[in-house]
Amino acid sequence: ETGPFFADAMAEPMDMETDGHAKIDEALYSRQLYVLGHEAMRKMMASSVLFVGLGGLGVEIAKNVVLGGVKSVTLYDKEVATLSDLSAQFFLREEDIGKSRATATLPHLAELNQYVPIKEHTGELSAEFLSTFGIVVATGISLSEATRINEACRKTGGRFIMCSTHGLFGSLFCDFGDDFVVVDSNGEEPVSGMVASVSQDEQGVVTMHDETRHGLEDGDHVSFTEVCGMTELNSTDSRPIKVLGPYSFSIEDTRGYGAYTSGGYMHQVKQKMTVHFKPLSASLVEPEFLISDFAKFERPMQLHLGFQALDAFRAAHGELPAPSNAAHAAEILALAKALPGGGEALGEGSERLLRNLASGARGELAPMCAVFGGFAAQEVMKAASGKFMPLKQWMYFDAEECLEGDGKEALPASETEPRGTRYDAQAAVLGWSTQEKLGALRYLLVGAGAIGCEMLKCWAMMGLGAGPAGHITVTDPDTIEKSNLNRQFLFRPWDVTKPKSVCAAQAIQQMNPATKVEARLDRVGAETEEVFDDAFWDQLSGVCNALDNVQARLYVDQRCVYYQKSLLDSGTLGPKGNVQVVVPRLTESYGSSRDPPEKSIPVCTLKNFPNQIEHTIQWARDLFEGLFRQSAEDVNAYLSQPDYLAVLERQPGVRKPTLESIASNLVQRPVSLEQCAVWARLKFEEFFHHQSAQLIFNFPLDMTTSSGMPFWSGPKRPPQPLQFSVDDPLHLGLIIAAANLRAFNYGLKGSRDPEFFKKAVGAAMVPEFVPKQGLRIQTDPKEGEKPAEPPLDDDDECDHIIKSLPSPSSLAGYRMLPVEFEKDDENNFHIDFIAAASNLRARNYKITEADHHRTKQIAGKIIPAIATTTSLVTGLVCLELLKLMTPGKPMEAFKNGFVNVALPFLSFSEPLAAPSRKIGTNGPEWTLWDRYEVDEGRELTLKEFIDFFKAKHKLEVTMVSSGVSILYSFFTNAKKLAERMPMTMSQLVTEVSKTEFKPNQRYITFEICCNDADDEDVEVPFVRYKFRGW
Repeated sequence: ETGPFFADAMAEPMDMETDGHAKIDEALYSRQLYVLGHEAMRKMMASSVLFVGLGGLGVEIAKNVVLGGVKSVTLYDKEVATLSDLSAQFFLREEDIGKSRATATLPHLAELNQYVPIKEHTGELSAEFLSTFGIVVATGISLSEATRINEACRKTGGRFIMCSTHGLFGSLFCDFGDDFVVVDSNGEEPVSGMVASVSQDEQGVVTMHDETRHGLEDGDHVSFTEVCGMTELNSTDSRPIKVLGPYSFSIEDTRGYGAYTSGGYMHQVKQKMTVHFKPLSASLVEPEFLISDFAKFERPMQLHLGFQALDAFRAAHGELPAPSNAAHAAEILALAKALPGGGEALGEGSERLLRNLASGARGELAPMCAVFGGFAAQEVMKAASGKFMPLKQWMYFDAEECLEGDGKEALPASETEPRGTRYDAQAAVLGWSTQEKLGALRYLLVGAGAIGCEMLKCWAMMGLGAGPAGHITVTDPDTIEKSNLNRQFLFRPWDVTKPKSVCAAQAIQQMNPATKVEARLDRVGAETEEVFDDAFWDQLSGVCNALDNVQARLYVDQRCVYYQKSLLDSGTLGPKGNVQVVVPRLTESYGSSRDPPEKSIPVCTLKNFPNQIEHTIQWARDLFEGLFRQSAEDVNAYLSQPDYLAVLERQPGVRKPTLESIASNLVQRPVSLEQCAVWARLKFEEFFHHQSAQLIFNFPLDMTTSSGMPFWSGPKRPPQPLQFSVDDPLHLGLIIAAANLRAFNYGLKGSRDPEFFKKAVGAAMVPEFVPKQGLRIQTDPKEGEKPAEPPLDDDDECDHIIKSLPSPSSLAGYRMLPVEFEKDDENNFHIDFIAAASNLRARNYKITEADHHRTKQIAGKIIPAIATTTSLVTGLVCLELLKLMTPGKPMEAFKNGFVNVALPFLSFSEPLAAPSRKIGTNGPEWTLWDRYEVDEGRELTLKEFIDFFKAKHKLEVTMVSSGVSILYSFFTNAKKLAERMPMTMSQLVTEVSKTEFKPNQRYITFEICCNDADDEDVEVPFVRYKFRGW
């Protein structure tokens, strides 16, 4: 029996494919496509999803799924909106109370994605109706109803997902049927590498080239290409491997194969997997858990019983347990213990756990909805596409540590009873004291992108900064682009080009009008310290980063350490995410540990010996910058800076090529698009014919190295010069893109007409290749690590070029238009040029070419991103924020988190303590959070400053510096010392460093060197000195 969903979306169970005509809007889904790929995206676009239940959790899952882009979404919810829904259901407003939740939510969901039609179902959930959906997501329903829906789904091959949260506890269940096919279990890029040798053995041993780790695991499959000698390996079939070490693995019996001589590439081949699921009825009795926190290893079974007890309580009483009700909590414990396995699973500590579960059962918290909403939405995408490994089959997660005293004592009823406000359902869990503290918080959010949007939504629901003393400042200099709409859900198509921070602030004020939020367009950095000054930082409760680059994160981190503020940092990379909490005077800071720098590509590999598509894309990206930006900027500098030539003369090795570039751009100035096309044709010959021919001239194909090995072996692939053909789409594509970009440089009108360009290049006079004699080409990658000696400029030649240049005065006011690289504009020829140039070079070197989409990712350094991970990570951040509100919480209450929804995997660890150092052998210990606060209510002279440390800290100051200026040292000459000792510290800074203080600056930072009482040189913290503003 097959429902209509499978008729139009599935050829066979879980091998669904569309008719091939569904067009993917790459401008919208760009970042998500780099996570899921086109095939998975097409399968999602063939999937119809039904959502049962539209509370805070239901709407969170639905929001992420609609952003992701499925075929259609249907909403079903017979509940009407109540005041308690407003604590987490961000698409309900106060005026919606009393209306159907589904009806009120539908228009808001529909705005998220024009490609996803959304409708409401008001009839019954009959088996026949359920059979029309490939995926059903149920939230907030009873286990008996969930079991009925699950059985109906199974009969027609549908996938079933059930999710629920009760306060700080949550549960997720998946059933994707008996035989679910997973196309890609982990989402990682297949690895590949160069082969160094293959043995002829019963189990052939493959060794990788140049000590590159193969990155494979036992049972992975690989294929081979370009192997010389043992050519039997070059078949299209993949074979399983067994890992022998990081650089070698074994394959099948190779004794009957030819002897390996040289070359070859190994390519990992992803294998499909079939996963078997149990129905809900069987899985309740024999559950299989994903451990969400290894510090709570016993907890999944305890919560599995606890959630069933909640369901039984609701069935018996018609409602969930009330907050702070001891009798209800005792009944939940008794119900749980009566379940099969309850006696042995519910041991020590479970009474407290189930009391907290019962007390918060009616509550709904935005952060928990965000965590489970992100996770469950990813499971929907897996169900639709087979991309990534599904959850087998239960996940329980809790954040009990967010409760006052980690939930050891029950909250009194006065703390949890409803007060008739939108926060009732949150206070039922956390208590009104915590709710009032939340309202009084003053937070800085740095960034209003994907994480920023999710964060602001959670904060608005939580009431953060919504009290009389509270305030949120969100700052982001960026504007909204179309590609943002796929995961930055506070923005709509009509917001494109507007400032992110302003639109985000307006959106959350609609969600919760009490939210007090100020939107700024300032970048947080050294240049805005007048805006974010001492007074601004001093009034903050904490800081949250929603940034996408390390440099900005490090700056904010330094500021937080300086002003002793907590920092919540998080980031995502496709299906992976991380959360770090930085607690003043307790944990290390964000900057305490650094990732290793990215490996760069050696210059000689880029210029002459590429062997991977990444090499040719980087080469094409550099070529783009040189031809269309740098050369135009050089011309403009020549025309506008009177001393330009004199400055250039002092730059050996740069002078001649720069002058040649200026001459070719000014002396041979094109006046028509035809001339730009001819220029492009000559560049084609230069880059894709002459350069390769010159390389083969310098290093003939039969050349050997000093050790007798073939020169062209291993990573060095000999290039093949290309013969231009106007009928080759790639050749013509390069001409069209290059000619249009050059036309832009000169303000000329462009064209996309292929016939025009075919005709224009026909008129080009293309010179024959003449090899250059005596040209030195770098061949050793290690040479690229040494500073290269610049080639000597020929002064006579340079002078000759200068004489040929038109004088700047003859071109007064004339400027070229440099091209600023923009990856997301599909009509500007930028990626067109880079993709064509990269693939032509790949053809030169017989490297597998990359499509436009992959080229754009590598050239534009695009970070893959998807709304599901963003939502999950933001929820985890907000849970840590709740913990920060309780002063003195122990280190073990805080959790740094790492998630990978592709596997799926969650891992939490205690933050690391700030490393401590001692002042001398017997002095006090200090960490990065310590400093000497010098605030005497007045200015100190240098003498008083030195005496202050002697008297108060028994330290002899031997040097004082501020920034790069040394203000005092023991070796300063006596005359200078006599002048400086009576000066105040602020006078001294102004006098020595010749800088002025910012108008609102109240503190100066000094670094000091000291000797202790034993005259030993000791390491000490910095000094924060107050010099005004008392």
